[in-house]
Amino acid sequence: MSKCCSDLKNQNHEEPVEIKTPKEVSASIDPTAYVYKNDAGLSQLHLIVDTIHCPSCIRLIEGNLNKMDGIETARVNLSTKRLYVLWDATKTSATAIVRKLDDLDFPPTPYNPALMSNASEKEDKVLLKAMGVAGFAAANVMLLSVAVWSGADDMGPATRDLLHWISGLIALPTVAYSGQPFFRSAIAALKTRSLNMDVPISLAVLLAVGMSVAETLQSAQHAYFDASVMLLFFLLIGRYLDRRMRSKAQSAAQNLLSLRAIAATIIKDDGTHASLPVEAVEPGMKVAIAVGEKIPVDGTVINGTTEIDSSLITGESLPQKVSVGNDVFAGTLNISTPIEVEVTAQDDQTLLSEIVKLMETAEQGRAKYVRLADRAAQIYAPVVHILSALTFIGWWALGDNGWHFALMNAIAVLIITCPCALGLAVPTVQVVASGLLLRRGILVKAADGLERLADADVVVFDKTGTLTKGQPVLTNKDSISSEDLSLAASLALSSKHPLSKALVAAMDRPVVPLDKVHEEPGQGLECYLNENRVRIGNRSWCGITDNDDMMNDTVSELWLTDSSGKEVRFTFEDQLKDDAHSAVDYAQKTLKSVEILSGDRKRAVKQAAEQLSISKWTAEANPKDKILYLDGLSDNSHKVLMVGDGLNDAPALARAFVSASPATASDISQTTADFIFQGNKLKPIIEAITIAKRARDLIFQNFGLAIVYNMIAVPLAMSGYVTPLIASLAMSGSSVVVTLNALRLRLSEKEHSK
Repeated sequence: MSKCCSDLKNQNHEEPVEIKTPKEVSASIDPTAYVYKNDAGLSQLHLIVDTIHCPSCIRLIEGNLNKMDGIETARVNLSTKRLYVLWDATKTSATAIVRKLDDLDFPPTPYNPALMSNASEKEDKVLLKAMGVAGFAAANVMLLSVAVWSGADDMGPATRDLLHWISGLIALPTVAYSGQPFFRSAIAALKTRSLNMDVPISLAVLLAVGMSVAETLQSAQHAYFDASVMLLFFLLIGRYLDRRMRSKAQSAAQNLLSLRAIAATIIKDDGTHASLPVEAVEPGMKVAIAVGEKIPVDGTVINGTTEIDSSLITGESLPQKVSVGNDVFAGTLNISTPIEVEVTAQDDQTLLSEIVKLMETAEQGRAKYVRLADRAAQIYAPVVHILSALTFIGWWALGDNGWHFALMNAIAVLIITCPCALGLAVPTVQVVASGLLLRRGILVKAADGLERLADADVVVFDKTGTLTKGQPVLTNKDSISSEDLSLAASLALSSKHPLSKALVAAMDRPVVPLDKVHEEPGQGLECYLNENRVRIGNRSWCGITDNDDMMNDTVSELWLTDSSGKEVRFTFEDQLKDDAHSAVDYAQKTLKSVEILSGDRKRAVKQAAEQLSISKWTAEANPKDKILYLDGLSDNSHKVLMVGDGLNDAPALARAFVSASPATASDISQTTADFIFQGNKLKPIIEAITIAKRARDLIFQNFGLAIVYNMIAVPLAMSGYVTPLIASLAMSGSSVVVTLNALRLRLSEKEHSK
């Protein structure tokens, strides 16, 4: 974990508590610097365990850690591979926790995004190399096997033995190298006297290789080197595809820290300025903030009037005017004029830090999510071993061919029931579905995002930038003369204010700038044309007093006035996206409920809800309010799809059952969301829901195919009708069938697009 993140965690500013013994110094890492106390006095530690790949690994880690004295909570997030431990440091040390992980063959690394990324890339390369070696070996061994099969009647024993030995020379080092991901996992499970999916896989591969060597030494007619390498190849395909999907899910909380200013300009008692790191700024200090500078602290304005980009708080794209007495927050941007602020919170207690904590809590809450494939795999390992053992015992005790034939049948059972189809059922559909969505401008980031999207029953939209375009548009252009519009645009060209930009954008022809235009920060623009003072800005600065009936907080306005008494009102609204109505209509037909959850003003949110016929809406919600609202829906057994784009939506996106964000969203929202969609329309959300539901159906079909396959293949193998070679072919065939079934999603989409 980075130092800044560690500081955020140390809410009480206490020194880490650590117990060490001489024996514990040999742990793979020293976690002392990463241990901090919470408000209850318990120690907490965040680590990355990059070698986990399935719920069996999670149960292994959580089960063993929870047995340790003093452990309150041990949770693993499968998507982010992050381990969170909460415990009493007076009973167990952090070093002992790391040693336990080392003993389980799950060596941890500190929670550092860079280290996590490097470790993940390294593991991906290992799997890819292993898969390449296994595929190359499988192709060559199968060619040799075909030669043996086709020449079984005419080939002499010496030639057959030579081909078998060549196959062995290829297969043995391949198994030793490509089988390591499974062997390491199996050994780790056996050390703790438990079973996972990799135990029977490893056993089948090793027995197949061992039997093949024994058969070759005895100059037997058949060897099964092809079965072992083919088995490894298909399993590595499934493992690699699944890992690539999971690796797209990244922890977003740390990226929020990039929004924080590095230093603050402190105003000393004598009026001089000094620069301090934000960590050293204390409440009560005075900070000077220049134009275009990120506000480094939470505080209260004590001097000056300006406008700030407050999208972090409200999600509203229009700037917010602040003056003396108003609160400002770290991470927001000062866009108009210099101000002075009195600090009200330390760096680790700012709103930005609170959002970081909310996101970390939301992400960790997904640790208990278990996919259907993994649930089915829970009973796989013991059942396979029992069936294989019964096969061996039955044929040895009741058969006439001795232990040799009994062992061959037992190996066939292990191979034919290996979960290739089960392992590929989910990732193959995910890859096909993700490819379809990518071609439609939708990026799937979460490994299990499609499954969760298919189960969502409530969609909650943010308003600004999600249902709306997020940009103010001049709405009363038709009622304004071309001369007045041209004059206002010429003035507005001198300002970077969003409303000024919208006014210039409303012009159908090039705008000619005016000379000597003065901008009054937070008020408007002014110039003189032949001693005629012309202003454009807010109503009070332009002297508008008799048009109160025109005030409407659902729109933004500018006024154009001059010395002759001219008064022209320009109104601006953030308009709905072109396909917002169709997207909401589809969601209302497909899901149980459609709602709006926004930080914007009540009247603006109400107006948007009425336009879209949405009955449930919430306005003026801050990040914490959104978290609590989503928790309420979850407590009522709803599975929420959250669609948002603002920084203030990031914690809610992380907390929601599944989330989506447009490509125009803030970086942190894109990092947090499970789906990113391109363009300025909501149609991708409709397509994503449709494809996700079809993908779910195909996944269930794949599981059905896998079950039917095992119901037919296992009895045949136990009955002695299947050799290890035929078993490997049947296993490979089941994988191909599952893959082809997944590709039907692409065909159905082609028909749908016609």
